[in-house]
Amino acid sequence: MGVFQQPARLHPERSPGLSAVGRRRTRKGEEPEEQPMPFETVNHLQVYYEVHGEGEVVILMHHGFGCTKIWKNIYPAFVAEGYRIVMFDRRGFGRSEQGDDFQDFYESDRYRPESVEELRIIKERLGIKECHLVGQCEGGVVGVDYSVTYPQEVKTLTAASTQCYSEVPMTELNRDRFVNNFADLDPGLQAKMIDWHGAAAESRYNQFAKYGGAYGSNYFDLRPILPSVGCPTLVLYPDRSSIFAVEQSTAFYRLLPRGELAVFPKCGHNTYDQRPEDYTRTVLDFLRRTTKGEQDRTARPAMTCLA
Repeated sequence: MGVFQQPARLHPERSPGLSAVGRRRTRKGEEPEEQPMPFETVNHLQVYYEVHGEGEVVILMHHGFGCTKIWKNIYPAFVAEGYRIVMFDRRGFGRSEQGDDFQDFYESDRYRPESVEELRIIKERLGIKECHLVGQCEGGVVGVDYSVTYPQEVKTLTAASTQCYSEVPMTELNRDRFVNNFADLDPGLQAKMIDWHGAAAESRYNQFAKYGGAYGSNYFDLRPILPSVGCPTLVLYPDRSSIFAVEQSTAFYRLLPRGELAVFPKCGHNTYDQRPEDYTRTVLDFLRRTTKGEQDRTARPAMTCLA
């Protein structure tokens, strides 16, 4: 999939009686009380989301096999740092409804623009204007697309383990890099998919491992739109992903007007899972430096060994 197109507007129906709640405030010394998380109706489908903490908003966007649960070891550090965390299950993932035409939607050119509009509607419902976006793998594609489509709304973008471009069609890459059938997965991975997607785990895995979603089915290429990402952007990559070569990170970074690059050594594809402390420390450092006055926006790196 090449240059991203301006999305058509979806239908943002309000879910009655729901609000953005995570933990109810209590008196000093009391443990916060967990509250049921809400759904919003987006294009006639129920979309699950969570909100935690208070402060500047950081929206965490899951990868192409996951849901909000992937962030369980990540979001508390952001809340402790004084950020308001928003997470949601994109259409057809986790606890969000998929709709009768999910397979056609997932494999179509509608997927990327409608994912952007899904994010816009969630932000609109929660009264969020400017925010920080953090996307893991395919979540990073949604973040790039959103930053290009609504540049005034994105303070910073972090794209972690996100593919920059493919050298073969995605049908071929997925066939070579993934276990193609749920039944052949390691039992531990099966259990993880069931935890994330419940009774739909097998059908969803078999679909996700085939092709479609943010990466599509043909050649994938973010390079034409990366120069249009105007916000400070952190590219976070592992050095030994089994899916994408580490060289993808430099191709991604070099096309960004305000890019930074961080590579985790001895780390596999799921950076958030394998190196959660490094993940949160690196992203939080990036947010502090780019938005809290700890770095001059016009500063340039030293150009010689002398300065």
